Amino acid sequence: MSSSDPVVCIVGTSPVPLWGLDGSERLRRQFAALGITQTISETDTAAPGRPVVLLRADYLFDERTLRALLDHPGNVVLAIGPPGGSTAVAAHVAAGLAALACDVLSGKAAPQAIPDVTVGTEETLSGSYVGKLLKAGSPVVLPIRADRAESLERHLFSSSYKAVTDLVTKWVWPTPARWATRLCTRLGISPNAVTTASLVLTIVVTVLFARGRFAEGLLLGWIMTFLDTVDGKLARVTVTSTRFGHFFDHAIDLVHPPLWYLAWSFGVVGDSAQVWTLLSILVAIGGGYVVGRLIEGAFYPGLADFSLFIWRPFDSYFRLVTARRNPNLLLLSGFALAGFPRAGLVAVAWWTVLSTACLAIRLAQAGYVRLRRGQLQPWIRDAAEDPDHAPLYARPFISDDAAVRRLMR
Repeated sequence: MSSSDPVVCIVGTSPVPLWGLDGSERLRRQFAALGITQTISETDTAAPGRPVVLLRADYLFDERTLRALLDHPGNVVLAIGPPGGSTAVAAHVAAGLAALACDVLSGKAAPQAIPDVTVGTEETLSGSYVGKLLKAGSPVVLPIRADRAESLERHLFSSSYKAVTDLVTKWVWPTPARWATRLCTRLGISPNAVTTASLVLTIVVTVLFARGRFAEGLLLGWIMTFLDTVDGKLARVTVTSTRFGHFFDHAIDLVHPPLWYLAWSFGVVGDSAQVWTLLSILVAIGGGYVVGRLIEGAFYPGLADFSLFIWRPFDSYFRLVTARRNPNLLLLSGFALAGFPRAGLVAVAWWTVLSTACLAIRLAQAGYVRLRRGQLQPWIRDAAEDPDHAPLYARPFISDDAAVRRLMR
């Protein structure tokens, strides 16, 4: 840690736990994830020359606001409450002004008492776009209150969800995933433990598919995809994401789909010596999968600093059904239930080829636009500038600001 890095001072307390964490512990974990590990209490004194970031423990901050606060010294953040009311909840000041800033956050002094600072809200400090979650919505700072604990937990969970993803993850899994995440929190189950269970199921499903036991394999396969949603959400709401956990989860996601399709082909023919009869189908699926991933990589970071799937509205809607694991698993499930597992594999092959061709066309179009008009921009970022008046087609992909505003009252 550099001597110029800020020290975090947590002001006050918050006895109301959200996903098992009180406000002080959540802030410590959030800043640790941002590389700031030294925290002090309001009665401590920071080392001379070290800037201090002060935050109230009884308010909930999102990562965007914390990053922006770290990047912008000389700022005081106000949380807007009922009409006409506001509360100073955070500040980034020099060490010599920390005691005065602490008084401001404790309500003993006005924000204007701190010399040479800019007083604003979280919206003036940070943007509305969250790149890693492929979503947009206004940044928020929310009071932590016992009567709003359940609603705040819902907000934390929904804000951890990617806005642009496949249709199963987006519309089927959220509610049961929230229940499972709450159960894991109460039982002390870690995200990596959930990922490990997901890995075990992945192996079992592969074996079942290869033996032609498609019904059992599909049942466990869908449970595995569900756990694949839970582990990430659990890590985010409890602020326990790690580099290893991220690699562990994504390595499984990247490798297992082709293995499942290969195992399914063994199950279809019933004889490993006959798998070659499905070679063209497997090449189409495997080749399309690899090429599709390469296209996504060519777009980001090749052409833009965001995912292809949030370039234009069409791309976000197409991501709902793009030939990835869950949409393909829907195809396999439908055909297997109808008694045609081989046709399911053929359907996956055709959809993979068509999906990859669509991605290739979009990449070419993006390259053309980049050459003619310059830097590309994600459509979600524009829609989030005025979410209350966003067109209907944008609503599934932007945050519900009205629900968030209700939590501010």
